[in-house]
Amino acid sequence: MSSTAGVSQVLNRYTFASTLSHLRRTNTPIGRDGKLAKPRQLHNTHWGLVCPAETPEGQACGLVKNLSLICYVSVGTPGEPIIDFMISRGMEVLEEYEPMLHPNHTKVFVNGVWVGVHANPKELVQEVLGTRRNNIISYEVSLIREIRDREFKIFSDAGRVMRPLFVVENGDNPESKVPSGSLMLTKDHVRLLNEDRDKLP
Repeated sequence: MSSTAGVSQVLNRYTFASTLSHLRRTNTPIGRDGKLAKPRQLHNTHWGLVCPAETPEGQACGLVKNLSLICYVSVGTPGEPIIDFMISRGMEVLEEYEPMLHPNHTKVFVNGVWVGVHANPKELVQEVLGTRRNNIISYEVSLIREIRDREFKIFSDAGRVMRPLFVVENGDNPESKVPSGSLMLTKDHVRLLNEDRDKLP
């Protein structure tokens, strides 16, 4: 039976900032005495998720990282309601799919599992996106459409590191009156938020 060191640690209480930093620390499970440089280096996918400067000196350099203040870890929501919603919107389940008849249909994955195919992926993506923006499904659900590979991937599982993003309108939307390529966040939204804040007791 092997013993593992560092499972429990005394929480750093020197300052408020150091306590926050300690609570958001991540540990890469690789031996500290290794000479490999790649696990210690920054990666492009860390942008906005990991602090590029906060790491200890010495053997743990680059292996112990700190999550950025805007980064959060997903709690996870069930994927079955999303699958049922897509079936009601014309998704063909995998058991009934005939690849010889419809070779160009887009594959739909939920949490890495191929659940079905759809003939009109653009419409399906817009409908699922609309449910997320209207808070019908959780804001933590990630939607990825790979046009070249003809795949639509949905992730709702726990343990994904995430960060907030600005929403940009891809096409002209008559409902929001936002031109293509512009931010969905407008001055009206900021004004309404300020009015709500002023109403607080």
